[in-house]
Amino acid sequence: MYQWRKFQFFEEKVPGTSVAEELKEKVVCCSSGRGRMVVGSEDGMVHVLDRGLKLNYSFQAHSGSVQFIQQLKQRNILVTIGEDETSSPQLSAMCLKVFDLDKMQSEGSSTSGPTCIQILRIFTNQFPEAKITSFLVFEEAPPILMISIGLETGYIYCIKGDVARERIVRTKLEVEESSNGSRFPVTGLGFRVEGPALQLFVVTTTSVSLFDMHHQPPRRHVLDQIGCGSNSVSMSDNQELVIGRNEAVYFYEVDGRGPCWAFEGDKLFLGWFRGYLLSVIADQRTSRNVFNIYDLKNRLIAYSLPVGEVTHMLCEWGNIILLTRDHKVLCIGEKDMESKLDMLFKKNLYTVAINLVQSQQADAAATAEVLRKYADHLYSKQDYDEAMAQYIRTIGQLEPSYVIQKFLDAQRIYNLTSYLEKLHEKGLASKDHTTLLLNCYTKLKDVAKLDEFIKGEGEHRFDVETAVKVCRGAGYHEHAMYVAKKAGKHEWYLKILLEDLGSYDEALEYISSLETIQAAITVKEYGKILVEHKSDQTIAILMKLCTGDGGSATNVSDNLIPGKLPSPIDFINIFLDHPLYLMIFLEKYTSKVKDSPSHVEIHNTLLELYLSDDLCAPSFSRSIVQSMDTSGVGSSRNIFGLPSRGNRGKDMIGKVHEHVDTDERAERLKKGLALLKSAWPSHEDHPRYDVDLAVVLSEMHQFKEGRLFLYEKMKLYKEVISCYMQDSDYEGLIACCKRLGDSSRGGDPSLWADVLKYFGDLGEDCSKEVKEVLVYIERDDILPPIIVLQILAKNPYLTLSVVKDYVARKLEQESKHIEEDRKAIEKYQEETAAMRREVQELRTNARIFQLSKCTACTFTLDLPAVHFMCMHSFHQRCLGDNEKECPVCAPQNRTLLEMKRNLEQNAKDHDRFFQLVRNSNDGFSVIANYFGRGILNKTKNGTPNMSRSSTGPSNVF
Repeated sequence: MYQWRKFQFFEEKVPGTSVAEELKEKVVCCSSGRGRMVVGSEDGMVHVLDRGLKLNYSFQAHSGSVQFIQQLKQRNILVTIGEDETSSPQLSAMCLKVFDLDKMQSEGSSTSGPTCIQILRIFTNQFPEAKITSFLVFEEAPPILMISIGLETGYIYCIKGDVARERIVRTKLEVEESSNGSRFPVTGLGFRVEGPALQLFVVTTTSVSLFDMHHQPPRRHVLDQIGCGSNSVSMSDNQELVIGRNEAVYFYEVDGRGPCWAFEGDKLFLGWFRGYLLSVIADQRTSRNVFNIYDLKNRLIAYSLPVGEVTHMLCEWGNIILLTRDHKVLCIGEKDMESKLDMLFKKNLYTVAINLVQSQQADAAATAEVLRKYADHLYSKQDYDEAMAQYIRTIGQLEPSYVIQKFLDAQRIYNLTSYLEKLHEKGLASKDHTTLLLNCYTKLKDVAKLDEFIKGEGEHRFDVETAVKVCRGAGYHEHAMYVAKKAGKHEWYLKILLEDLGSYDEALEYISSLETIQAAITVKEYGKILVEHKSDQTIAILMKLCTGDGGSATNVSDNLIPGKLPSPIDFINIFLDHPLYLMIFLEKYTSKVKDSPSHVEIHNTLLELYLSDDLCAPSFSRSIVQSMDTSGVGSSRNIFGLPSRGNRGKDMIGKVHEHVDTDERAERLKKGLALLKSAWPSHEDHPRYDVDLAVVLSEMHQFKEGRLFLYEKMKLYKEVISCYMQDSDYEGLIACCKRLGDSSRGGDPSLWADVLKYFGDLGEDCSKEVKEVLVYIERDDILPPIIVLQILAKNPYLTLSVVKDYVARKLEQESKHIEEDRKAIEKYQEETAAMRREVQELRTNARIFQLSKCTACTFTLDLPAVHFMCMHSFHQRCLGDNEKECPVCAPQNRTLLEMKRNLEQNAKDHDRFFQLVRNSNDGFSVIANYFGRGILNKTKNGTPNMSRSSTGPSNVF
């Protein structure tokens, strides 16, 4: 015991404080709680002291001495046991009182102080009176209290219930009885709660027992056959019973005696405070009392102070309070952690400091700071291994750069390596830490450690990209590839294979093993290198990615989920230096996938490749030469399918290039025309390519066949004949007009007028072609003869004989039309004159109605009768209500009026008028027809000139 180190972790807060004058020589019992200290005196008074140990107030609790007192913690209740006057000698003077300190008596009452809410007689007939040796109150769920009273006779009286309302249950417990019938006093009590069960420790001078209070009657378990005296019993924070005997301090749990601590000396007082054991020991060697505070976890004496005769020991306000016989009060408080640590650091007691902060559950930052100082101390003593062990314990709190810098300076690479490894194990390493650790491994050439770090089980605890870069830079390609592959960093894995190792076949195999989306991403990034070195295999992988399989032709929209497969358009950039391979790839794709979502873009790209003047990029040209140099004699062929001549190939490079370019481009143009036709079927209105782009490409690359097809499909017939005109292809021009200028087939007859104008402006003899054109112009009456003559007159090489027959036929035809028009004019003039005479006669002469029969019923006409100017007569009864128009002539008149109204409405429909003019071969005839119908005639007030009807009745008889 005396070998334990002593420290002054506590200090006296108010040294030498005396008890209030009112309490001198009167203190019998005391208690503390809820920020106050209560003292019971011999005269029955209870004194309440504040934090400064000054008297707050006093009140009369009992008429006699207050023997026991306890301040409850959960409620502001004070429980006392003392002597009171009795009305009968048979009644015991010992009473238990309960005071509510929150309820003070009114000023008008005879007594002042808190309200006494209950008074209980402790001893009754069933509970004989005996000297009380111990007292303890346990607070259950409010308002239930468990009061235990230990007696000199070895019995324990228990009172449980709502004491304030006297709803209680009394129980008597018997601790033990000796063989000679004598009993031993109860010297200590302690409650223990384990789940819903309440247990009571009972200590006598000869035994230690445990009662299970949840059983009825309570069961007793003997824990030890040795007890202790009074004031030497306490309860620890872990609900262990602590007993002090002369030889040692013992701890008891529910199953018996636990650990013991050999502290010699008579234990006058025993207590527990914040994990510390408090003890007042009578030192027999010095005949003095010593107050010790033990830190059992760290095996040290946290405080030691010689004291006089201690009468009471309390814990309140975070302090330990000792009351001595000479009326002194010792108030001892614990120093703060910083002060305690400074004290230990000055003595270089770092291990004690570490144990101290850990035992008192200090935060991680405080613990790390102590470990850092300890490690710094060891480092200063050049104990690098142990210093690093302490630095490792600070990981997570101490900045790693602090430690790393120290060991970089000391060139202790082994220690630094262990620290960095721990950083990675705890997942706190940064990219720089990973770089530094890998550099340590490579400098040490510790391949085993590198393998363990890189290829260890479980997930990587480091930055993958950093590890790959470091291993790659140090030449550990295998490790870099392992990390990249395990972490799913496919781009890094392939970068090493392609750029460092040149393993193109392995790279292609790895890409094939990836999922579609990831494989597409990697091909986009490294496709250029793969196409340059392994074009066929790369195209095969692209086909697999874009089609989903390697089988026969399929329909993407039918067999595959849209959007799940990449589009060939996504990979065009990898063929930047190899357009021929791009063409091969797209041809394979279009031959297999008939209905791709990207067919427009694919066809646009293919068309551009087909029409390009030269697909041989510089790098591609070099590959041609290499293939020709390395090809053998016989049936071997180069990439264009041309036979090689072995060593003679170099001498024929120029000729082969010229021959290859001519034939290869002609073949591509055929494919381009086939693509234009196949991608614009006759049953579809729109092509599967950008028609505007196709036209521009055909124009740029002088692709006549493509232009003709596109213009014809777009019904741009004038552009079609313009192509023939530009090439001076007269035969093709006329044949095209025959096909496209036939109106019966939906053609445009005006093409013949453009062809005629072309020949008129040609400036050379084209009599044969002009005669053929005039046949179709005459047949469809496309142009008037005068216009034809004006157009052809511009060509000085055309003679009159070219148009002689045409003019003669047109003159004869016109003469016939003139004669027919003259006859029609004469007829209309005669009819007009007759109508005018009839109108004049109606205006000037009387009309005689001589009809004798009714037109309706054919009976003899009698009065009343109705005669109309149209010479029809009717009985009035036959007309009925309609007497204003002739029933016979009315339908014809209405028809004429309806026609007139329609003509007037058509006069307002300007769009129809101009449409008829535009669509007619002879627009003048349309205008004349409108004038002839009188539609364009207006009166002065702007309304059509309408003739009055002559069908009204002339007279009614």
